[in-house]
Amino acid sequence: MSRKAQHSTSYAALPVFLRQLRTDADLPQRGLGAKLDKPQSWVHNCETGSRRVDICEFIEWARACDVEPVQALRRLLKDMG
Repeated sequence: MSRKAQHSTSYAALPVFLRQLRTDADLPQRGLGAKLDKPQSWVHNCETGSRRVDICEFIEWARACDVEPVQALRRLLKDMG
């Protein structure tokens, strides 16, 4: 039986990183959701790993948190070791 990619060990760092980006930007989940035109539950599901985030969503998330996407990706890669 295959597992979904968001449940893999290597994916585990991303939801934690997304939450950190949001909290560093001093945004509540509802605030980020409003910037992304998404409900708070969508943000929650991304941050808990219940929902997989694609690269386009990662870029939008970073920008909504006032972080350049390339810088965000570099930080994530560094965190992943």
